[in-house]
Amino acid sequence: MTNKANSILVTGGAGFIGSHLVDRLLREGKRVTVIDNFNSFYSPDRKRENVSAHLGNPSYELIEGDLRNVDDVARAFSKGPFDVVVHLAAMAGVLPSLQNPSLYMDVNVLGTQRILDAATAQETLPYMVFCSSSSVYGERSTEKFSETDLTDRPLSPYAASKIAGEVACFAAHKTKGLNVICVRPFTVFGPRQRPDLAIHKFSQRIEKGEPIELYGDGTTKRDYTFVLDIVAGIDSAIEIQPAGFEIVNLGRSNPVTLLEMIDTIQSALGKKAQIVRKPMQNGDVPYTYADIEKARKMLNYTPATSFEEGINEFVQWFRKHELTLSTK
Repeated sequence: MTNKANSILVTGGAGFIGSHLVDRLLREGKRVTVIDNFNSFYSPDRKRENVSAHLGNPSYELIEGDLRNVDDVARAFSKGPFDVVVHLAAMAGVLPSLQNPSLYMDVNVLGTQRILDAATAQETLPYMVFCSSSSVYGERSTEKFSETDLTDRPLSPYAASKIAGEVACFAAHKTKGLNVICVRPFTVFGPRQRPDLAIHKFSQRIEKGEPIELYGDGTTKRDYTFVLDIVAGIDSAIEIQPAGFEIVNLGRSNPVTLLEMIDTIQSALGKKAQIVRKPMQNGDVPYTYADIEKARKMLNYTPATSFEEGINEFVQWFRKHELTLSTK
């Protein structure tokens, strides 16, 4: 497809990935509307700081609302028409989803359906980018995770909710003609990272001289991908708009062990970690490893940031911002 993308709705645009995407879209001269409910999964103050630079921008509009609420969604869509809808808003995290599965299903599945309902009710259908997750792959017997792999064995309610979101997008494509691309980001990290994520938690504890908990033997691997590389992939999807229904991995395709991750953080901070070993947690997978050939071909996707470079970027941000945000 060659449609122009000048007006874009971003759900969850105050969050980690969303706020970086909005930064990029505004720099490109797009008109951006964000809907975010600033929930308390982590401090809303962090998300308000993420959006603060844009509040005076005439090309930016912020709607505070809940995607489960039909009126809130209608309010967001009334700011259109939109060329593209990027649906990032979700209850995030594998481990927290084990504690409250119903909430994850409610927000991530019902919220996604509300967005699809509103999008398909528009006079001219927008292009849809749905942010799924690498967690949909579950525990794999193959090395690289490919978009053609089965995703019928999720290990957490979060993963199940993202699979359901993809299926709902497919149904909207088949029944309403909505063109959709589902992107599956792999372990995103970088500035503005959620405080509940390992790199952020470890950095905070190592900086303070507090012990960190290492689950398992440290050989688990994650395909850590820098947030600006993920955003570049999403932006390519917005611009290229592959027709039909597509699923695309966005990763770095270079997994890092847990012990290597800790070593890299130690080097960036210039401090030594005190490690407390714990058994593996439920819902965790031994490794993630993105096959990104489809993204390379379809989206001209090329992750540019090494893990070490990304950690250094994160630590610079962390040390600048954490003094004011550590209590939030």
